[in-house]
Amino acid sequence: MDIVLVPGLWLDSSSWDPIAADLRAAGHRVHALTMPGTDEPASLSADIGIADWVEAVIERIDGISGPVVLVGHSGGGNVVWGAADARASQVARVVFVDTIPPAPGRGISEFPIVDGVIPFPGWEFFPAEDVSDLDGPTRARTEPLTRSVPAKVPTDPIILDGERHRVPVTLLMGSIDQVQFESGIDSWGAYGDEYRAIADAEVVRIGSGHWPQFSVPDRLAELILAAVEPRVARP
Repeated sequence: MDIVLVPGLWLDSSSWDPIAADLRAAGHRVHALTMPGTDEPASLSADIGIADWVEAVIERIDGISGPVVLVGHSGGGNVVWGAADARASQVARVVFVDTIPPAPGRGISEFPIVDGVIPFPGWEFFPAEDVSDLDGPTRARTEPLTRSVPAKVPTDPIILDGERHRVPVTLLMGSIDQVQFESGIDSWGAYGDEYRAIADAEVVRIGSGHWPQFSVPDRLAELILAAVEPRVARP
């Protein structure tokens, strides 16, 4: 199976390295992407928005013969959902890593803009539950791997008007299991409606914070494989 890995904000393809190695060892073809405008100054990235990130994934899908699995971490979930919406017939499954399918017209979030781009705000910016499993050495090792992203990307609304709801979905959630997710999703407004519209969706608890590729890479790779491998024979 061809597996396309899309990083969240501030990360590039290297953030997937430990997971990609395990997926390749299991026999899969892995495509870890760095999104357009990452680590570029505003003079080169000011016009890049979420649609350009979605298009980069669509181009990769179109270059692959056969079905693909899309994996998106955090804000990368918006990106893979947009690509699945545009290429539903070519996507065997979408795997969200500690994020949920965005509702039409919604963005990722807002973050401080510095010199026309959005730099990584530092681990201390995030809630404790997101980073509690990142110890000091892990934070010190991974923060230098972060990159700025184009200013428009996090707040751009995602355009969804295709057949995404027929694509099977796996949500790998850091601390929430299926029962907890189902009990709370109806209060999430348009996001709950988006989830309920998906024909085939499952929720699996990782047992991590928001960056499992750094804190529990072996566990994350295992869960991605579990989501992918039962569907390898899917046409």
